[in-house]
Amino acid sequence: MQNQKYIIRTHQLGDMGWITYRHALTVAKEFDWGEAFEAVVGDITAQFIKTYDPKNERCFIAEKNGEMIGCVFLVNAGEGAAKLRLLFVEPQARGMGLATRLVEEAVDFARDAGYEKILLWTMKILDSARHIYKKVGFKVIDEEINQEFGEKLVSETWLLSIDDNEETSPPVKS
Repeated sequence: MQNQKYIIRTHQLGDMGWITYRHALTVAKEFDWGEAFEAVVGDITAQFIKTYDPKNERCFIAEKNGEMIGCVFLVNAGEGAAKLRLLFVEPQARGMGLATRLVEEAVDFARDAGYEKILLWTMKILDSARHIYKKVGFKVIDEEINQEFGEKLVSETWLLSIDDNEETSPPVKS
């Protein structure tokens, strides 16, 4: 899980606060979603810590020179499904392939943990993230109008089916 530019590790004490803080501030600056978005991120990180199952769930943290620069979560969604959550990369760390690598790590972990599929929920305006999900093999399975963050947005649910037969499973490595 190492790269000459950064390392990827599992979470440690204090990481959930950083994730909530940086994710909320960055998205507020980029999309003006504000406190409603911060509350969602805070709820997700708090729930992760409260119910964390190390065999079936993981928070991947990207770090460069001792500074956190990105993250993604994979959590149990029940019935053979996992959920990808809170993909985030600091603006100064974008363009290194880090977000793709984080998603690939989560997909590899899901496969090893025996999940059959991975779901994720995102907003249609998040073009960079959507490009990564598509590249890794996720497909949009549902769309709806959503005003959760104060404006009319199109939210999407995406699905990646995981198959033990590598020939028929979606590409994971780029």
